[in-house]
Amino acid sequence: MTQVRFFSMPSKEAEAFWAGGLDANGQEPEVHVSNGVGVPCRHCQQEVAEGDSYLILAYRPFPEAQPYAETGPIFLHAEPCARYEENGRTPEIYLKYESYLLKGYGADDRIVYGTGQHVPPIDMRDAAAIIFKRDDVRYVHVRSSLNNCYACRIDRD
Repeated sequence: MTQVRFFSMPSKEAEAFWAGGLDANGQEPEVHVSNGVGVPCRHCQQEVAEGDSYLILAYRPFPEAQPYAETGPIFLHAEPCARYEENGRTPEIYLKYESYLLKGYGADDRIVYGTGQHVPPIDMRDAAAIIFKRDDVRYVHVRSSLNNCYACRIDRD
């Protein structure tokens, strides 16, 4: 079976937001204080602890705007954090949620139709490996099943 690797938001992008950069909608990220529940940072893949500040921003994890370049809200620690180590394990933070939406994308950064599926986090790696059986899939995006928020990217190992 195809081996996969999970990738978080690139540090270069997170650093731009921490430095005051505008989000995908051209707006300044909003600053909030976490209550400690349901605020996953998409750079370190950890919950933002209660009392810590975080950013809410519109994020588009694609190299350029085009019809399939989905934009959605994400959370990011307000202060720099270490990026989640790229590896083949499903990030632990995902295991406490019910399901995720996985979609394959081609080399043109457009959705490969027929790859979208809702899966429980325990099955995420296997589902991605099955999607990668298609030659036209270059990478997979993981999004929240409930709110469509971007979670991470999965590549072939």
